[in-house]
Amino acid sequence: MVETLATLPHLNEQQLRSLAAELIVQLSEQSKTIAAKDSDILYRQAKIDKLTHELATLKRWKFGRSSELLNAGQVSLLDETIDADIAAIEEELKELAPTPKTDTQPRQQPKRAALPVGLPRVDIHHEPDSTTCGCGCQLKRIGEDVSEKLDYTPGVFTVEQHIRGKWACVKCETLVQAPVPAQIIDKGIPTAGLLAQVLVAKYSDHLPLYRQERIFGRAGVALPRSTLAQWVGICGVQLQPLVDALKTEVLSHSVLHADETPVEMLKPGNKKTHRAYLWAYAPGAFEDLKAVVYDFCESRAGEHARTFLGKWRGSLVCDDYAGYKAGFVSGITEAGCMAHARRKFFDLHVAAKSQIAGQACVYISQLYDVERDARHLEPGERLQRRQVHSKPLADAFHAWMMLHRQKVTDGSATAKALDYSLKRWTALTQFLDDGQLPIDNNWIENQIRPIAIGRNNWLFAGSLRAGQRATAVMSLIQSAKLNGHDPYAYLKDVLARLPTQKNSQIKELLPHRWQPTTL
Repeated sequence: MVETLATLPHLNEQQLRSLAAELIVQLSEQSKTIAAKDSDILYRQAKIDKLTHELATLKRWKFGRSSELLNAGQVSLLDETIDADIAAIEEELKELAPTPKTDTQPRQQPKRAALPVGLPRVDIHHEPDSTTCGCGCQLKRIGEDVSEKLDYTPGVFTVEQHIRGKWACVKCETLVQAPVPAQIIDKGIPTAGLLAQVLVAKYSDHLPLYRQERIFGRAGVALPRSTLAQWVGICGVQLQPLVDALKTEVLSHSVLHADETPVEMLKPGNKKTHRAYLWAYAPGAFEDLKAVVYDFCESRAGEHARTFLGKWRGSLVCDDYAGYKAGFVSGITEAGCMAHARRKFFDLHVAAKSQIAGQACVYISQLYDVERDARHLEPGERLQRRQVHSKPLADAFHAWMMLHRQKVTDGSATAKALDYSLKRWTALTQFLDDGQLPIDNNWIENQIRPIAIGRNNWLFAGSLRAGQRATAVMSLIQSAKLNGHDPYAYLKDVLARLPTQKNSQIKELLPHRWQPTTL
């Protein structure tokens, strides 16, 4: 700029105009950069304010609440939820906060109780890649730092002793030491193996943290449930980018399944439960991706499905729930579930021995016979077989239903069963014209079934955040199972690699792409 000012008197008119235009462009770019930074600062501050308020509310519930309206089991689960939520919020605030300036007075770290001396120790040495100083002299080992991490393989506690040798150069007094290995929980005691055990036990084996506390106590280590809850909260935050990447992969497919199931959620502020919902989404049964993503929402409102699907447009296999209907108006193709149609007739046949319902079940069974034979075919071959065998059966079934609907009384159980299929006939028969579509929604119902097992344990959700954390971890666990992985081995490896994994390579840790670390 100084040089530019010095040359101004010597510039002609054209050069001055060019310089002015160049300066205008520079100012415009600087203004855009400043505006972007201001927007980012405002976003961060708004999120910090929101999280700070949420944190204060949780702490008020934790330290000032009364629990006379709750039973002992609910109190334990609520305590776990609040401790995990507090830890998660503090982790998010730490990530949002600017890098702190170095304090002149070092902060005093709280003293941690020593790990039991009776536990087996495993030494892990970390030494510099080279013991030759930059000046050419050979470094000498003058000591070491030892830190201990608590590890767990199902049934057995061990202690990892990380030994970092100190190497010094006598000539130039240079000190060299291997860096501290990165961990999911910075300066914490749990290894990735212990964290994986806690998560799998809570979200796959349905063991609340207060039960895990007792199990660990019997194994010789006292781990308070509040500590376990903090670990769960931090892991939930750290694993969220992986779940977001999994959702993106799921939404890249043209056929999706969707289903939802109710969950009791406790609001700590008023000690009352209300019905929340856990939604499940998965690629079509014939898609090459085996994955499922769960989404926890406070209600069954259709807006939650629309929010999750966003701009996705494809064929959605689902039941007749009205919450999906708005999506069908905006470009999503509705594919019905023949199993739901069969269930209407089957229940009627069992309850009233209805001959009409029994014959309807026979028609539908014939459609499933074709599907059973075509299951392992390529989409084109499957479509051809459906056109040859299934379409004539479906046409005959539809004509038969239309005939009998005219004979039964409106409002009767038989009329309702027939109306369910007739009104949804286009959706129910979408699979006849698309070899990639399944005949029913059973695939996603099988993925949502494990939720019911833990409904009385972990699925007593103490907050929206707790429910969302549960569904995030469960999405990874269930997707790992679908790909033939042991969820403990998968999460252990992912939690060990995640702290040093580049954001651009995060997809390598997704269950369908994961390869175990080779030692």
